[in-house]
Amino acid sequence: MIDGVLLLDKPLGLSSTAAGLRVRRLLGAAKAGHVGSLDPLATGMLPICLGEATKLAGEILDGDKVYRFRVRLGRRTSTGDVEGEVTETAPVPMLERTAVEAVLRGFIGEHMQVPPMYSAIKQAGQPLYKLARAGVTVERAPRRVRIERLEMLALEPEALELQVECGKGTYVRVLAEDIAAALGTVGHVELLRRQSVQPFPAERMVTLEALQAALEAGQPLPLISPSEAVGHLPMVTLAAAEARRLQQGQTVSAAAATRAAPLALGGSASESEATVRVLGPQGQFLGLGRLLSDGRLAPKRLVAQPLSE
Repeated sequence: MIDGVLLLDKPLGLSSTAAGLRVRRLLGAAKAGHVGSLDPLATGMLPICLGEATKLAGEILDGDKVYRFRVRLGRRTSTGDVEGEVTETAPVPMLERTAVEAVLRGFIGEHMQVPPMYSAIKQAGQPLYKLARAGVTVERAPRRVRIERLEMLALEPEALELQVECGKGTYVRVLAEDIAAALGTVGHVELLRRQSVQPFPAERMVTLEALQAALEAGQPLPLISPSEAVGHLPMVTLAAAEARRLQQGQTVSAAAATRAAPLALGGSASESEATVRVLGPQGQFLGLGRLLSDGRLAPKRLVAQPLSE
């Protein structure tokens, strides 16, 4: 049984689904799923959840992401990147660093973003990218996105190299188009690399070639354990009896944990509860729980973990 998260450095030209399938086959994992898709033209960190860690994908998906990308100005494409056909051209004004930086500052914070047609978002049960390939364009409701940081790394007469730290659901291709529009022209993404996904450090990434070499050499797999993958969450440790009840789907008392982490409340989708990682009496990871405001702990996503008597 292989349980954990592999931080794959996805290569250029490979889809996220194909990359996840390669990892699953290499490791012989029973289950695998990637977190946060990357387009084939994008490279960088693609967390692959294996085995029981697939149950934790939702918590990983919510983490902020850091991208480095290059915007080619003067040409808009059908896909927002180099894979599409040029649909519009426009002159590129003379750009000064201070003026560009002022424009970039305007994107910091929360704003509404219209998802691109070439995306996996479904409408009436159909992924938008399938409609786009059929030449169909439909209205898309804007979504609220959050930009924590947006920095210019290089400025050329017709290109920008940028780094962005953004929240869940942000489309860098749309961001690039919006930045180009704010500069008085059009543009598309020329290069895109995801540098990190919170809470994982970039140095834990591994290429397919390095993974293959490690397997052939009989070296330990570079996996992040399920517990470490959600190590950013508050922790609750249960006695054997309480742990067993929780695994049976029952709610248990967690008064001590509530006193230890009162500020965790409100950290999830509901303001009256927080997601916590749950450990058993020997420190074994049991999965995720919901810490309720009344001091009780309810199961949320539990992993297969037998308890010692």
